[in-house]
Amino acid sequence: MAWDSSRPVPWQRLVREWLIYVTVMTVVLLVVFRSSNVIGALAGLLISGPLYLIMGFVLAKFGYQRTTLKQMRAEPAAPRANKRKKKSQGDDDAVEEAPERQRPAPTKRTSGGGNRPKSKPRRR
Repeated sequence: MAWDSSRPVPWQRLVREWLIYVTVMTVVLLVVFRSSNVIGALAGLLISGPLYLIMGFVLAKFGYQRTTLKQMRAEPAAPRANKRKKKSQGDDDAVEEAPERQRPAPTKRTSGGGNRPKSKPRRR
C-alpha cells in the first residue's frame, strides 16, 4: 500500500501498548539485575517509547493495522452466524453444506498417538 496522510493513527492504542511493555520490562529488569546498575537499561526503555511511536505512525500511514483480540474472537463466530441465518431464511434452493470439522488431536487411544506396545530393554 502507498502512503496516505489521511489514514488515522491509533495513538491511544500505541501509547497503551508501550506503557504495558515498559511496565513489564521494568519489573523483569529489576528482578534480573537486582545487584547491578539498572539505570542504563531503564534509559533504553525510555528511549524505546518515541521509536515505537514513530514506527507505529509510519506503519499506520502505510495502512498496517493489527487485528485486535476482539476482532480475532469475532472471526470464528461469523461463519456460524451466517449458516444459521441461511437455515432460518428457509431457502429451498440453497444447498446445505456439511460442517467442516477439524480432526481432534491424536491421543494414546487413537492411531496417531503412540499405539504401539513398549519394547522391553534388551539384555546383553
